[in-house]
Order: sequence, then C-alpha cells, then structure tokens
Amino acid sequence: MSLPRKCCASFLSVCLLLPFAAAFPAVAYADGGAPQLAYVAGATRGVGVINIAQRRVSGSIAVSGNPHTILLSLDGAWLYVTQPALGQVAVIAASTGKTLCTAHTPGQPSFLALSKDATVLYAAGQDSTKVYAINPTNCAIQRTFDTHEAIYGLAVAASVAPNATPSTPNQIWITGTTMLTVFDATGHLLGTVPIPGGPENISIPGGFTAYVTTRQGTVVAVDLNTRKVIRTLLSGGQFGTMDYDDTTGEVYVPDEQHNQLDVLSPVTTDTPASTKEPIRVFHLDASPQSVAITNDGQLGFVALSNGHVLMLDIIGRSILATIAVGGTPHFVITGVYPPATSSIAPTPQITSSSPPSASNNLFPLIALIVLAAILLPGTLWLTWRYYLKSSAAQRPTDKRP
Repeated sequence: MSLPRKCCASFLSVCLLLPFAAAFPAVAYADGGAPQLAYVAGATRGVGVINIAQRRVSGSIAVSGNPHTILLSLDGAWLYVTQPALGQVAVIAASTGKTLCTAHTPGQPSFLALSKDATVLYAAGQDSTKVYAINPTNCAIQRTFDTHEAIYGLAVAASVAPNATPSTPNQIWITGTTMLTVFDATGHLLGTVPIPGGPENISIPGGFTAYVTTRQGTVVAVDLNTRKVIRTLLSGGQFGTMDYDDTTGEVYVPDEQHNQLDVLSPVTTDTPASTKEPIRVFHLDASPQSVAITNDGQLGFVALSNGHVLMLDIIGRSILATIAVGGTPHFVITGVYPPATSSIAPTPQITSSSPPSASNNLFPLIALIVLAAILLPGTLWLTWRYYLKSSAAQRPTDKRP
C-alpha cells in the first residue's frame, strides 16, 4: 500500500470513531439539588432555580410566607423551606414545586439544620425558645429542645467524643441570646458555651471547630470537644450566613457591612494565634447575605441584597458570573453531587442538563467495542501487507554487489 493510501485508511478509521467518541461527552458537573442546579430563597416568586452550567435562572418555585432558609434532601428531590410569615416549614418536591407536607411551629421559623443521616429536620425561629425535630417524610414533630433563650441559628455536628461511632447521636448546636446550647439528638443537654457579644450564625465543618458570628460584629472559633472559645477571628463587621469548603476546610463569611466575602483558614486549638485572618477576600458590589460552596470545592454562590447571585470560581479566586434572580435573596443552597439515595419516595429532578444515565451510555459503548473489533484486524492486515510489499521491493536491492 502506498503512503497516501495508508494515510487515507487511517483518516477513515478516525472518522468512523469520532461519532462514537461524541457519545461520551466530557461534562463537568457541579453539585446542586439536581445536577447543576442551585436554589435561592427570597428570589422572585419565592425560590429561584439557577442552572449552573448555563449561568442563568432556569425557573422558579412559587413559595409564599417569605421563605428564608432552604435545605435539600441528600438526593436533591426535596426542598425544605422555612416560611416564617406562615409559621411553618414545608417539604416541597424540587421537580414539581408541589408541597408534600407542612409542619406548623411557633416562633416564625427561619432556621433549619439537617441531621447527618438526613432523617431529621431541625427548625427554629427568633420568636421562640424551642427547636423542633421534624420527620421530613410526613412533617410530624418528633421532639422539642428548649434553650430558654431566643434562637438565632442552628447547626448539626457529629459527636467528637473519643468513643463516638457512626451510630452515636448527632449534636445540635443552637445559638441563643447569650450562649450556645448543645443537645444530643435524644434531647439530652450536653452543655452551654457563653459567647461575648451574643451568638448569631453558626457553621460547623467536618472536624473539631464551630465558627460563630456575633451580633456585636465578630466571628469566633469554638472547640467542639472542650466547648470553649478558641479565639476571635474577625471583628468590625456585620456577618451573614456562612458556608465552608469540604476539600480545604476553609470557611466563607459574608460581611454585609463592608460588601465583601471573607475566607478563613481552618482553626483548631493548636493553630498559631499569629495566623492572620481573613486569608483571602472577595470584594463585592452589594451586601452579601449568604454563601454556598459546592461540595467539590470548585464553585461558590453568593446571594446579594440587590437581587443578584454571584457565581465564584473558588480555585481561580474570581467571579465567573452575576445572575439576576430578583427579589431580596436571603439564602442560597447547592446540594450533593452525585446525589445520594433518597430516604423518601424518589421524585424526578428538574434540569435541562442532567447527566446521562447508564442505560443511555450502554448502546454507544457496545457499538464502540464492536467497531474497534472490526477495525483493528483490518488495520493490522493492511499494515502487514504494506510490510511484505516493502520487504519484497527491498530484497533485489540488498543482493547487489
């Protein structure tokens, strides 16, 4: 075979393979309630839905009662929404916007936390001293925890006891007027932590430290084991709802007063006090109310008071897009990707960019294997024929004296 003919055969083989290669596109999935979705409470009509891949609002879910905090089930099928103006918490199907059930709780519920196994939803509001444990499958109230103080925030942590196991009850950390109150999931009071300046928002990454904002404009670190304040990390601001990067342990703190997002390095009792905080700052053009970091540590979303949500490149430390959601955003959330198996009846997810299923990929994979099995022997045969002809052409030349 001549060289041009061999090149044509190779080119033909590549062309035949290209359509099958296209059947396996390289897709970068950020996490969300459904793949590549984020949800914003306080947007126009209640809850705005952001398509992360398209960097735009792809829809909305009509929720009344001034929805404040929203969480997602582990599989992304259900939204848990506080409706303080209605005095209730709702469980809503993310795909249809239909309400599964509602739990009526006193105190204008504005705060939510989800147990580590996602089987219990904790809700509270500033006009009550009690936290309510809710079954998210039917909205039945299972237990109450009385702090005897007005409540400003909630978080759930795994037990840090030396003999703790995965089955050890979670701890519920509650911010009140003057202190943190800590219960285990069975209702047993574990202790309290006085916080100068009055605790407000609380975030607990995986590890041994809770991060707490105060109404006097500080952020403090609290050791989960000793239940003592490690030290003050930030001061002189007005700080909103925090989130953290699962991969690095860094904590993202909205500073509403200075229109910026502060990034804190992980802190433990052994961290040198000389570490300067924040280690990084994102300067914004409006007051940030809440932040959410995707669980892969790639993207961040900041809800702004002016009706916009910023999409951040966490690795590149830059702003990727500004997305208009309308209203007055209070809270933004993304879920876990890939979503876990639901503990409730599954519901199809809403998205125009969901990942291809295994069944959809099976046929192209089989076809690609068959095509390779056909082309490979042919290519080897043509190569062998070319070798034999080249050898035959060279033998008379090699025998010349």
